[in-house]
Amino acid sequence: MTPLVHAEQAVLGAVFLDPGQLEKLSGWLRPEHFERPAHAALYAAMLKLQAEGHPAVAADADGPVPLAWLTDTVQQAGNHTRGLTAAYPHLLVSACPRPKHAVVYGRMVLEGAIHRSVALHAGRLQQAALADLGSGTVDETMHRAQVLSDVLVHLARLWGTEPRPIPPPDAYAPHSGLPHSVTDQMLADEEFLLGCLVSRSEQLLGLVRWLRPDDFTDPGHQQIYRALGALHHRGEPIDQLTVLWEAQRRGALTDGTLDAEQVRRVCDPLVGGAAEHLGEQIVSVSLVRTATTAAHQVNALANREALAPGQLIGYALHALGPLDDVRRRLSIAQAPEPVSGRADARPASQPLSHRADAALARSRIADSPPVPAPTSSQSTHPARHSRRSPS
Repeated sequence: MTPLVHAEQAVLGAVFLDPGQLEKLSGWLRPEHFERPAHAALYAAMLKLQAEGHPAVAADADGPVPLAWLTDTVQQAGNHTRGLTAAYPHLLVSACPRPKHAVVYGRMVLEGAIHRSVALHAGRLQQAALADLGSGTVDETMHRAQVLSDVLVHLARLWGTEPRPIPPPDAYAPHSGLPHSVTDQMLADEEFLLGCLVSRSEQLLGLVRWLRPDDFTDPGHQQIYRALGALHHRGEPIDQLTVLWEAQRRGALTDGTLDAEQVRRVCDPLVGGAAEHLGEQIVSVSLVRTATTAAHQVNALANREALAPGQLIGYALHALGPLDDVRRRLSIAQAPEPVSGRADARPASQPLSHRADAALARSRIADSPPVPAPTSSQSTHPARHSRRSPS
C-alpha cells in the first residue's frame, strides 16, 4: 500500500471521527482528487450530507459522533460504487493517526492528485501530437497544449503557488533528445523551400520573422538556412556559391553535417515557387515535434514523486516554453498579410544591386588618407604644394 493510499484513508478516517473537520476541507479538496474510487465515493457522500445539513456535521465537536454519520455515509456512497461494507469505515478510522491533522492529510491527497493530473494531460498532448504528425494537422495538438497550460495554472492556484516557469536543476532536467520520425516528404519539402529561397532570395524578408533553423528536421538543412539568413542579414548576394562558402565558414562542411554536392543540389537555381506556404508547413511540423518533446518532458517530471507540487508546476511550465514560442510564430505565419506594404519592405521596383555593393565594399581597397592642411609656416609658400587654378 502506497503512502498516498494511507493519506486517503487517514483523511476519511479523520472526518468519520470528527465531522467538523469537513468544514476545513470542503473548500479545496474534491472527490476527484482521491485515487481510489471507493474513497472518492465516500468523500462525495460526506460533502452531500454536509450540504443537506446532517446532524453529525452540525453537532457539538466535543460530543460523541452519531452512529448514523457512518451508516448514512456508507449508504450514500454505495449508490455510486460497489464493495463498500459497514466495516470499512472502522478500517479508515483505525488508519487515522490524529483526527486533528485532517488538513495535512488532505494536502497529501491533493499533492498526489496534482501529479496524476499533470501526467494525464501530458499523455493526452503526446497522443494528439503523434496523431497530428501522421495526419499533417495541428489543431488537436494546439488544443491539448492549451488545456495542459490551463490545467497547470489552475493547479498552481489550487495549491497556493504562483504559476511561473522555473528551469529545473540538472538532477531533474528531463532528457530532450527524443527521437522523431522523419519522413521523406518532410525532407523533400525542406529542400524545395531552400531551393525557392535561393532562387528568389527576396522571399526571405517575410520568412525570417517566424521561420527558425530549428524548425527544419534535417541538421544539414538547418545549416543551409542559417547560411541564407546570414547572407540576407549582411545584404550579400545569394546563390549556390555564396551559400556554399558561408556554410564552409560556419564549419558545416568540416564536421560532416553537409558536403559540397549536397549544398549545390539543394540550392538549385532552377527551383522556383512561393516559399510562404512551404514555410508554414515546416513550422506546423515543428510545432508537433516540439509538442511531443514537451509532453514527454512533463510526463517524466510528473512521475517524479519527490517533486513538490510547486516545483512540478514550475518545471512543467518551463518545459512548455519552446512550444509556446512555436505556436506564436505559427500564428504569425498564418496571419494574412496587410494590404499596405510593411515599413521594412523594399519596393518591388528597387534593384537588388545594393547587396552586391555591400559584398564588394568589404574587399574594396581603402582610399588614400587625406592630405593634412598646411601649417602657418607652409601657407606662405603655396607654390611648393600645388599650383593655383586659373580662377
